Amino acid sequence: MVKQFKSTIEYNEMTVNTNVDGANVAFGETLSGTVYIEGEASEELVDYIEIALLRRLAADEGIIAKHSIEMMSDMKSKETWMIPFEMVPDERWETESDVRILILRTTVYLKKGVQLQAEDEITYE
Repeated sequence: MVKQFKSTIEYNEMTVNTNVDGANVAFGETLSGTVYIEGEASEELVDYIEIALLRRLAADEGIIAKHSIEMMSDMKSKETWMIPFEMVPDERWETESDVRILILRTTVYLKKGVQLQAEDEITYE
């Protein structure tokens, strides 16, 4: 059974959904997806968005890939912004076990100085 990746942030009338093309990524494949921002005032609220991939081991956590998104060059359909992203695996994704659980964290930075976060797991084999 394939786990569905779901990451949602809600703030007032704005909703930010991060969708990954697959919650399981094989060695050598690119991790890709789309961030959807819905809401009338989202363009005025959001400064930028950061997608970070983390590796968690016991009490240790480290960022192994990061992608920042500015709001000015994105596609818009009615009141929904669609922002595609990709991350290419490298040696930092590797661990000792055959199956690795990685965390994809979406952070929305608002122009008011507020930060909103959501995250979910991705399996890297």
